[in-house]
Amino acid sequence: MTSALHEDRLRAIIAAVVQSGARTLLDLGCGDGDLILRLAPLPRITRITGLDIHMPSLTALQAELHRLTEDSRAKISLAHASMTKAHPKLRGYDCACLVETIEHLPLGDLPRLENALFGDMRPETVLITTPNADFNPILGVPAHRFRHPGHHFEWGRAKFAKWAQGIAARRGYAVSLSDIGGAHPHLGGASQMAQFRRD
Repeated sequence: MTSALHEDRLRAIIAAVVQSGARTLLDLGCGDGDLILRLAPLPRITRITGLDIHMPSLTALQAELHRLTEDSRAKISLAHASMTKAHPKLRGYDCACLVETIEHLPLGDLPRLENALFGDMRPETVLITTPNADFNPILGVPAHRFRHPGHHFEWGRAKFAKWAQGIAARRGYAVSLSDIGGAHPHLGGASQMAQFRRD
């Protein structure tokens, strides 16, 4: 069972995938596969690769694939690997999705993620969501801690925008930013999304 906020994230990502026209997708940090299980039945989607470093999550996802039709299951491949390393087999995809994953990486790993994703894989579209720290007071999160013990950082909108715009400028992408999970007039949404499109 997923939270209302997580459902909002998934809806936002799926809408962006559909709008992009992507047919082949990477789900980097796919976890238990909430996104994969929703995308695989879409007729336009022809191939999805889910990648995660946490083997128990991949095992749980593998067990959930029975919920899909045989045609949908045939589109899916799973890989136990790190998203911060280049994998030649992951080149040539239309779209990569990273749903609430970057904050689970140590800050020192973000340049490696940039090199692997935007330098080596280079999908046409990249969709990244992450918590919006500006919104934490609305959620009752104390200033001295993060929303989840597995988070290494949480960024407000200005910090996330600076990071995303830097990647776009360095790697030949255009980027747009949007709120997910509400739109407080001063604090934005509970989550935030960057949509990168290769120039």
